[in-house]
Amino acid sequence: ILKILMKLWKIFMNILITGHRGFIGKNLWLYFKSKGHNVQGWEWGDTVEFLLPPDLDLVIHCGAISSTTEYNAEKLMEKNYEFTTDLIVQCLEHNVDLQYASSASVYGDGKTFRETDDCRPMNGYAWSKYLIDRFVLEAISMPLPINIQGFRYFNVYGPWESQKGNQASPISKFNTEALTDESIKLFNDSENYLRDFICVDDVCKVHEQMIDADVSGIFNVGTGHAVSFQAIGEAIAKKHNVNINYIPMPGSLKGSYQEFTQANIEKLSKYVNINFIKVEDYIDNV
Repeated sequence: ILKILMKLWKIFMNILITGHRGFIGKNLWLYFKSKGHNVQGWEWGDTVEFLLPPDLDLVIHCGAISSTTEYNAEKLMEKNYEFTTDLIVQCLEHNVDLQYASSASVYGDGKTFRETDDCRPMNGYAWSKYLIDRFVLEAISMPLPINIQGFRYFNVYGPWESQKGNQASPISKFNTEALTDESIKLFNDSENYLRDFICVDDVCKVHEQMIDADVSGIFNVGTGHAVSFQAIGEAIAKKHNVNINYIPMPGSLKGSYQEFTQANIEKLSKYVNINFIKVEDYIDNV
């Protein structure tokens, strides 16, 4: 009977998603709703003070300042760090499991991208995520009544991404440029900038499959395969039959722009089984 009850609990869960009107949060909200779960959302400004609703089974925390060019350190600490630590405390008090969005930006100019690597954040956003990860690692070093899972998203792309504006992935930006400007703008030396691009559909599957993993920890969420900005630009230009125009990288990005990201997903692969969408296939089919 206990096994049946546990299965029913995972089939019909009460889930709260913070940042549910943002890019990843919206996709997660739609995904879990489509699976029959009772899903609530919360955004900044919805309430003066955030308090966990009653009878929750899981919180997926995506609400944050996600701009890598945000330079207001006080604002970043308030929205990204202090809010998240308070949320963790509330989840502990109410026995609610937590999944939260971390970021591969914590690695900075790293090379191997293992969860155990030293982190070298290169901007305020990355620092805010790194500090949360440190807080969580210290918390889970002790026995806890809940699971806390931090997901270091690599470069996520997919539906509803256009609302991110300048922070959208090159897949989204290049596709928009090809359709509206009939050309694509690429930074010089784009062949030297590679990213591990993961489709948001696969990110949703990671969240779902990790619910079944009775484990706390920090996990890389990527495909384990890097693709250059140049290759993406060329694929989209070819699809739409448009030209590529090369431009210099803005000074504001130099020194704070990762040249290479590629997730080591050995740890994640112990708990999930996903045939990741290839970015080239997504471009062909979108």
